[in-house]
Amino acid sequence: MTIKTKFKNLLLLYLIATTANAQEESTYWDNIKDRESTLGIDEGFTEVKTEEFTLKLVNASQTVAGLYPNSDPDFDFTTGERIEIRDKDSIYYIGDLNFRIKGEDGEWETFSTAYHRKKVESLPISGNVLAASDLSNTLGEENPLSIKRFYEQKNGELILRFEITNPTNKAIEIGALGTPMAFNNILEGKHLDETHTENVFFDPYIGKDAGYVEVKHLKGKGEALLVLPESNMPFENYRPLNDDLTTRSIVFEGVHEWMALSKAYAENEWKGKEQWNTPTSLMLNAGETQDFALKFVLAPSIKQIQDKLLEEQRPVAVGVPGYVLPMDVEGKLFLNYTEEVEDFKIEPKGALKISEIEKKESGFTEYQVEGKIWGRSRVTVTYKDGLEQTINYKVIEPETELVDDFANFLFTEQWFDQPDEFFGRTNSIISYDYEDKKQITQDSRAWVAGLSDEGGAGSWLGGVMKQLIQPEKEEIEKLELFIDETLWGGIQYDEGERKYGVKKSVFYYEPDEMPEGTYSDTINYDTWAAWDKEGADDFGRSYNYPHVAAAHWVMYRLARYHKGLVDNHDWKWYLEHAYHTAVTMPELAPWYAQFGQMEGTVFLMILKDLQAEGLTEMAKNLEASMKKRADHWESLNYPFGSEMPWDSTGQEEVFMWSDYFGYTKKADITLNAILAYVPTMPHWAYNGNARRYWDFLYGGKLSRVERQIHHYGSGLNAIPILKAYRDHPDFYLLKVGYASTLGAISNVTQDGFGSAAFHSYPSTIRIDYLSGDYGSNFFGYAINSATYITKNEDLGWLSFGGNLKETKNNIVVELTTAAKSKIYIEPKELWLELDAGTFKEVSYNKSIGEVEVILNAKDNHSEYAYLRTNKELNLKYDKMNGAYKIPLSKKPKTIVIK
Repeated sequence: MTIKTKFKNLLLLYLIATTANAQEESTYWDNIKDRESTLGIDEGFTEVKTEEFTLKLVNASQTVAGLYPNSDPDFDFTTGERIEIRDKDSIYYIGDLNFRIKGEDGEWETFSTAYHRKKVESLPISGNVLAASDLSNTLGEENPLSIKRFYEQKNGELILRFEITNPTNKAIEIGALGTPMAFNNILEGKHLDETHTENVFFDPYIGKDAGYVEVKHLKGKGEALLVLPESNMPFENYRPLNDDLTTRSIVFEGVHEWMALSKAYAENEWKGKEQWNTPTSLMLNAGETQDFALKFVLAPSIKQIQDKLLEEQRPVAVGVPGYVLPMDVEGKLFLNYTEEVEDFKIEPKGALKISEIEKKESGFTEYQVEGKIWGRSRVTVTYKDGLEQTINYKVIEPETELVDDFANFLFTEQWFDQPDEFFGRTNSIISYDYEDKKQITQDSRAWVAGLSDEGGAGSWLGGVMKQLIQPEKEEIEKLELFIDETLWGGIQYDEGERKYGVKKSVFYYEPDEMPEGTYSDTINYDTWAAWDKEGADDFGRSYNYPHVAAAHWVMYRLARYHKGLVDNHDWKWYLEHAYHTAVTMPELAPWYAQFGQMEGTVFLMILKDLQAEGLTEMAKNLEASMKKRADHWESLNYPFGSEMPWDSTGQEEVFMWSDYFGYTKKADITLNAILAYVPTMPHWAYNGNARRYWDFLYGGKLSRVERQIHHYGSGLNAIPILKAYRDHPDFYLLKVGYASTLGAISNVTQDGFGSAAFHSYPSTIRIDYLSGDYGSNFFGYAINSATYITKNEDLGWLSFGGNLKETKNNIVVELTTAAKSKIYIEPKELWLELDAGTFKEVSYNKSIGEVEVILNAKDNHSEYAYLRTNKELNLKYDKMNGAYKIPLSKKPKTIVIK
């Protein structure tokens, strides 16, 4: 690469990382910038107040131009700051209405107040009505319904109500009814400080009458806006409004709508797709009027959303360990509502078993939930007042079995051992297409077939990380071949000035240099992503280094703490290679290295092992190298950029190093930002789902901007969340962090294929068929796999990652995680982790505070258990590298910790 080319690339990266670049800015508005203004903003605005909000309305359309909390009057939850360019037809605002009705020919007809803007007719206001209008004019003459819209104040709270009347002499079926949730998630053209100050993200609990939308500041602080059903507005579906003309991109996820009725879409665009809720329609009889209303309220903070829901007398559900439920886990479900449960309906029938246990003094009723049938399932809770709440579960195999199946798929279906003289990928775990059931040896995106980048390294990274928690000799032997023949000297340079540098891809597109037939003529290689050899050999992308560092680090741990698992090199070779990979990253890839890295936690793990081994000089060098990066983050208000203008993955490493170096304020800022985009709610798909919406473009088969369900942000962001929980126990953090951990394995198929993510669009609602960048997600799972024991004031004794039995004096937990190597006992704030060996069971004596752990018997590769703790214990065992070295026997061994 020439100096001129490198300078141009760095300049482009700078523009991307600090703000949306010029190209992004121009394409964002291309669809609308020359269109006629139709919203009528030249006729001015009106402001009205409730106890919590100042509501700004466009006079002509009476759509919402601003929603300001009275406690922070300069902050607008809506897209009002963009109104002068978003004032066109087919651009949605809060206050708009979309619906479909069945015509006389039996076909569904679509109407929207946003399609053809015309001035609406204002109606007289009185009493609690703040503003009112007849929408007939903007809906056109073909609309047979009379629709009026009211903004009201009820008991001081803001209500948006639509009054729909059928003035005809025939019944009319309404097959779709929705209203846009147009909040300010447009990041285009803003620096990170501005986005965290001015923008919001919002997440849906698609739970029918108990559903809601939560809207949160990017910085994670301040009040959270909740949109709740008020009357006849169950949250049935969440539809992406892709007919909004504003271009979706990495700076704009798009607008979605709250749907109360969705049958018309289920019969057409979504036909054959199993939705989160059963699609319904409404028959509006001749002369009948029906109200449909939502309510807007404020919760004091993100962590107090549940408290606000209870205050609003909304049904609240708490699932333990969440709503991704392994089949061997005795899950808990706690329900709290003003009415008793009338009935549970489980779909598919028999997928779950729910048994009532007891009613708590706190108002919660405890149920035991067991997963019986693999896959998605839905619980419909009907309360005595007729209200329906749906809770969506994902039942998975026991974690141990799931991880074994995942590895089996990687080391068989995805194991590539064919001759590959040009690209050198023989003996590797290669990307896979689950739809076509084939390995991916070519792709227009060089990295997907090139064993590097997240989208290409993901599969072999998953295979490596599996060995950390469930090592298997035959799989490790294949990894040794991979490391010696493909990684070292292939993906990673092994000589010269570039030594330890990591390539962007080993696959490249050089048709003039290759024999005819090397490249498929069915693939479009005329894209920026089809790198030539010079581009593929580039070592300047730092995000490739953690994958390789993790491979060396895991092999070090296997060689150091186990017997006979690793033969090709000794433990020191691997630890030194992990070290050199880590320190080489900021040297050879300085631009990208200024950002937090996906899986950057591995560098901290390497540092701690260097320190434990007494490799002082290496440890000092690595620590100094990482401190330079942490010092840079400390100097920034919100250091969460990447090669994208905003990202949800760098926070992992930013938090871990800020925490390590004592930059407490920055660690707190980072944690709060994470909590802004990682929600907790009674729905497996969104519970713990860290926001990602553009990586299907880079690592998916179905390529589009779309909210991704449990992409790798889930597993990675669980690392700082659970670290923060262990340091300062907070049940909210445990709920969110553990949900993210199980979310990371929720998209592994029953036969073991690991998908990049799950498609949230109701037209698709399935996994993506490429393996893509799933390995980063599994990295998070492997690092986080642990059992937590806690006592919650409202819910009692709980276990995440194990089955708990309570006796008069003891809490006994049998571990169910895949690793079975980590336990946290919250009442003692005691963290136990094994470098080798596994836990079978842990017991906590409530009266005297004594902890007893049972270690599983030794196996061929683990003669000792190496126990680390966060507190000095009076155990009479020798230590190695700071860990208690406990000899194992042919039978389980009990250790008492006083």
